[in-house]
Amino acid sequence: MDDQDRLAERFEQHRPRLRAVSYRMLGSLSEADDAVQEAWLRASRADTKGVDDLGAWLTTVVARICLNVLRSRATRREEPIDTYVPDPVVSAVGSVDPADEALIADSVGLALLIVLDTLAPPERLAFVLHDVFDVPFDQIAPIIDRSEPATRQLASRARRRLRSTPAPETDVAEQWELADAFLAAARDGDFDALLTVLDPDVVLRADAGTTGPDRSRTQRGARAVASGAVSFRTRGYESRRALVNGAPGVVTFAGDQPISVLGFTVAHGKIVEMNILADPARLRRLDLTEIAR
Repeated sequence: MDDQDRLAERFEQHRPRLRAVSYRMLGSLSEADDAVQEAWLRASRADTKGVDDLGAWLTTVVARICLNVLRSRATRREEPIDTYVPDPVVSAVGSVDPADEALIADSVGLALLIVLDTLAPPERLAFVLHDVFDVPFDQIAPIIDRSEPATRQLASRARRRLRSTPAPETDVAEQWELADAFLAAARDGDFDALLTVLDPDVVLRADAGTTGPDRSRTQRGARAVASGAVSFRTRGYESRRALVNGAPGVVTFAGDQPISVLGFTVAHGKIVEMNILADPARLRRLDLTEIAR
């Protein structure tokens, strides 16, 4: 085995962590995979013989790549996106792909990723690397070209913003009980039953992209969300249970064509958020084979 083969073997050992860092930084599965691939290309061209901690070195490399992607993304956006849902990690109930386990660890649900997307790129990087992956501030500071105290401040500012994110229930059975009750009530057109499982201030985000037949929207309040659920049932689609970022969710099909992925966030005994990806282009990039069977 030559040096390049040994490096490739060691890189594969670190790939799950690098992909997890990239996903939390970017909220996009395809961009996360691209960032990891770019990290490999840089590693394969670099002299890594003197690197004592390859994992830390690779984490720094992929973090810099993600930071550049976030900055480029912010530059391209002419105006804020009101309704954006990150790429969901979809699994069959009771069967999470081992390759995806690192992606959904630490309760990284869609609700958290949505709030992360509102942070400035340096804030997001400081929070993700330190609070999620335990990277010391003195290693993060050079990546964003800030002092260590300033980097601590960025992470603290991000932490304050993230306090608005509802802490999901840890009892998966309870989460499914509420999700199934919502689905049954929506299927039956039972408006009052829907209100009993929805938090009064529930938020529903539906990201249809720019090419879908429906427009992206954000609905707030139990009555508005319940009304939308009742009207949606009349379209005759088939909904199948799934895990979305490790939490209860639904993939909806028109025939054999997926038209949306919905993830529930349950807190304090109620559904507090529902995040829907209905962008046809992004749905096509998701592997929904297990759900479609």
